[in-house]
Amino acid sequence: MNPAMENQVTAAVLVIGDELLSGRTKDTNVGHIAETMTSIGIDLREVRFVPDVEEEIVAALNALRARYTYVFTTGGIGPTHDDITADAVAKAFGVGIDHDPRAVALLKERFKDGDLNEARMRMARIPNGAELVVNPVSKAPGFWIGNVITMAGVPAIMRAMLDHVVPQLKTGAKVLSETIDAGLKEGDIATDLREIAKNHPDTTIGSYPYMNEKGFATRVVVRSRDAAKLVAARADVEAMTERIRAALAAKRNRD
Repeated sequence: MNPAMENQVTAAVLVIGDELLSGRTKDTNVGHIAETMTSIGIDLREVRFVPDVEEEIVAALNALRARYTYVFTTGGIGPTHDDITADAVAKAFGVGIDHDPRAVALLKERFKDGDLNEARMRMARIPNGAELVVNPVSKAPGFWIGNVITMAGVPAIMRAMLDHVVPQLKTGAKVLSETIDAGLKEGDIATDLREIAKNHPDTTIGSYPYMNEKGFATRVVVRSRDAAKLVAARADVEAMTERIRAALAAKRNRD
């Protein structure tokens, strides 16, 4: 097996919230997490959206944490009645949940005694055995238990929490990427591109159509953790696109 594959680190994101599924709130967290994971050599393999329903959160969480190195959850750790992520995570791990003295102390740094009401105290409820995830924006922490990292849904807070978590993650070999603008339609290159992909099993080759002033065109993206294999695959893609462009030009001249 390729050593890079042996050291592969994977992740999933579980996005929690009725407002996301209804379209009322537009998610921006997944893209940021994906970019961050790619930059540090972690493969984001799956993203799931679930409503604020405990049994659905628990089922999704148990499925994902059994399959991937890390699971990031976003949303559902605020002060309102429908913020049930902490309870669901505790249930998934089969542990209790209570006000964590460390979390309470953090909230007291932000809120005066009179303002730290029952609703806000919900944000100090942490599953037993979890470590806190620092929240430098509003103090209310996330938490990390097993391979599950639970973060806020508010983008600015989620990003700050992720910044705190990233240095603590196990990482793998980074994926290298090259983009070739084929200048051709997907249908022109699909058959040959399939053969190139077969000949380069340690690379991932994708085609992505776009529109330019002449109509449809295609960018081919080649990815690999092995620099030499990336170079070889790119060379084959470039040779293929040049050959097809030449053949199409010759055909137009004949016609």
